[in-house]
Amino acid sequence: MESSPDLAARALSFLFIEGGAMSRKKLSSLLECTVPELQAAFTAISERLKGSGLTLVESDTEASIVVAKDTSEVVEKALKQELERDIGDAGLEILAIVMYMGPSTRARIDYIRGVNSSSTLRNLLARGLVERITNPDDAREYLYRPTAETLAHLGATKVNELPDYDTILRELAAFEKKNDPFADADDGTKQT
Repeated sequence: MESSPDLAARALSFLFIEGGAMSRKKLSSLLECTVPELQAAFTAISERLKGSGLTLVESDTEASIVVAKDTSEVVEKALKQELERDIGDAGLEILAIVMYMGPSTRARIDYIRGVNSSSTLRNLLARGLVERITNPDDAREYLYRPTAETLAHLGATKVNELPDYDTILRELAAFEKKNDPFADADDGTKQT
């Protein structure tokens, strides 16, 4: 049996990275532990988080790290102020990428923009302008895509109805290809 502090630390890491609820089954599988070992880890996490502003929430099927009740009011107030602000150029850039290029990983978004997009993506997620889905090609990362509400707000029922869709898509694809560090300058194929 694995020592509880090591298992608790790894469980906490997975729950943090998930950014939302994770099924007990998935977490147990990732940690390669039994149900009783996972429950012991949850107990250790709960103790560790006391007074930290975070807490572990458990149901019969899943668990999540959330803001603790004693700090939720101040966090809610700050988030409300943040959401009242304009999304800014960074938010517009990310929306353009995910709308015109389709579902994209954060790494791809960062690459195209040339800067870290984590906080802006969180802001767009909180506003319901983009959604995060599991990447079917790599379960270790997420894809970000516009929500139906975002498209509706823009007067489009599908992304290809967006203004200058074909032109902008071609330009973004050309930019990505031109700046690909693994492309061979002679024939455009990727080097391995």
